[in-house]
Amino acid sequence: MSLKKINTVLAAAFILFILWFGTKFILRPETVAPSFGLPSWPSGDGGGFLIIKGIRDVVLALVLGILLVTGHRRALGWVLLVEALAAYGDMTTVLAHQGSVPTALGVHGLTATLMVVNGLLMMRETRKVAAAPATPALQPA
Repeated sequence: MSLKKINTVLAAAFILFILWFGTKFILRPETVAPSFGLPSWPSGDGGGFLIIKGIRDVVLALVLGILLVTGHRRALGWVLLVEALAAYGDMTTVLAHQGSVPTALGVHGLTATLMVVNGLLMMRETRKVAAAPATPALQPA
């Protein structure tokens, strides 16, 4: 399988996973919140923050999806690298609030690291295209 196909499958998997997870946080935050890794449910009206997290995830997935569908593969690589910071941030949040270490590392940390790998592979795939010199236009005689 070519590097381009591998990158496409990985990116599509990330898009679908993030979209699915974000949608669950928007529609049914009480069912998915315990799987995030934090030790307790937000008190008072804190459930709204879970919906905000879901909206963030859906937007992140849509940005990746638009870049994939429109063929902006180098930009997709860069955005995968940047969006991995959100997953590393989620991991750090879970760890900082005495949440589940296996969930922090095995879900958030692994997801972020795989996004970085996919982003770097995407950059490698598009490296030659980005480095190719522009062809000079023909000058009229």
